[in-house]
Amino acid sequence: MPRINNPKPPKRAPKIDIRRGAKKKPCSFCQHGVDRVDYKDLAQLRKYISDRGKIRGRKVSGNCQQHQRDVSDAIKTARELALLPYTQRTVTERRGGRGRDGGRGDDRGPRGPRPSRDSVETVADSPEVEGDLIDDATIAAEILEPESAEVGE
Repeated sequence: MPRINNPKPPKRAPKIDIRRGAKKKPCSFCQHGVDRVDYKDLAQLRKYISDRGKIRGRKVSGNCQQHQRDVSDAIKTARELALLPYTQRTVTERRGGRGRDGGRGDDRGPRGPRPSRDSVETVADSPEVEGDLIDDATIAAEILEPESAEVGE
């Protein structure tokens, strides 16, 4: 008996375009008759940069292809001349993380609790110093001239 190939699975239904009836945003440069985008007009260029510092796409900004290319070139030029930052500094407070502590946020490290500041011995607490503060010059002098040199005086 001849072998019958399985028929192809049925095709999926075509995707419905949500924006089918929506009108495309008009290019603001074409509306105002701007032929060239100026890299020194920072207020205008900031409209086309996201809060993270990325250049917005054509669909988001509504620019035509030529003006979008001009905008991106102007932004890149302004960045090179340090008129615009490459990225925006974002300060976020992270909750949890990938560390070994599992994002508990307490002061327990991977090997137990951290020592308190009172239990840590500092240079000022050591018996050689006797409460006096040592500066870098004194430490360097002691390294270069050991105490055995003082005995010969």
